[in-house]
Amino acid sequence: MTDTPSVRTSPTITVIIVAYNSGDFLQPCVDALAAQSFTDFEAVIVDNASTDGAVDALTLPDSRFRIDRPGENLGFAGGNNRAARASQARWIALLNPDTRVAPNWLDALLDGARRWPDCPAFGSTQLRLDEPDILDGAGDVWYAGGVAWRALEGRPLSETPAEGETFAPCGAAAFYDRARFLELGGFDERFFCYCEDVDYGFRVRLTGQICIQLTDAIVYHAGSGTTGRHSEFTLFHGHRNRIWVFFKNTPAALLPVLTPLHLAINLYLYLRADTERRNYLKRAYGAAWKGLGAVMSQRKALRPIRTGSLASLMRAMIWSPVLVTRRGAKLTGKGERVSSRD
Repeated sequence: MTDTPSVRTSPTITVIIVAYNSGDFLQPCVDALAAQSFTDFEAVIVDNASTDGAVDALTLPDSRFRIDRPGENLGFAGGNNRAARASQARWIALLNPDTRVAPNWLDALLDGARRWPDCPAFGSTQLRLDEPDILDGAGDVWYAGGVAWRALEGRPLSETPAEGETFAPCGAAAFYDRARFLELGGFDERFFCYCEDVDYGFRVRLTGQICIQLTDAIVYHAGSGTTGRHSEFTLFHGHRNRIWVFFKNTPAALLPVLTPLHLAINLYLYLRADTERRNYLKRAYGAAWKGLGAVMSQRKALRPIRTGSLASLMRAMIWSPVLVTRRGAKLTGKGERVSSRD
């Protein structure tokens, strides 16, 4: 009698870790993921042509974990897209290699998805890896004039807002409906790294759907631990991509009003920078301008999905300059995050 081989069903979640020269962060990140209370997941470590040996030295905890080597550096955007396309899971969970997750992280994400069945994108509460009583971020915020930041970064843990709506989940620990992610084009691979999560959240918003920030999904994050928060790489990609997000997604009705404000913000950021950072910004602004034609072509391609109301999109944005300077979240008068299940 011949045994019939068991058929492996697709896991509920594919966790994607895009690694590039992740150093000592990577192994603890993988080990923490292996200790999850929810076990029906697979984990794909996408090696973006690392040269530091961290991926080669990685000990995989069990058969749920595998390494994918595309043979080139696809960037954060391309690496996540590659793994998402290969996955058969219902959900994808993005995880930076410079993070460590709480044991119930995946359970908390799934619980949130059950509470918000029509939502395709969820964010985690991020705490500083070396200061766990300090927020690293509570969702991504978009100021209408073209500035993005992690909400409440640097605030005490006690100021963590209530579960509810955020403009976009931070890609360091985001949870996406995989089919919807691919249907909306995934991350824009021209961005390579930085702001691709805000850009995707914008696309979700343009369809009329919302994004939800989950208080109980906890992740400890080093924050640009592998790229350097103020490195040339981070500043170049962050500023270039922020400009692309603005021109790619801002509704036509708002562009004439907001473009002068956007240009003024970029001039202000340039003038207040020191000499070294001005050189980085010159490169970023030059690259943004050079790529603007392609960005406007992408804008035209987004017309079919612009089915959400302008009023709803505007409510999701930050309009107060005061919140920009305070790196705030979009809060109600009662101090709770704006949320809606409508």
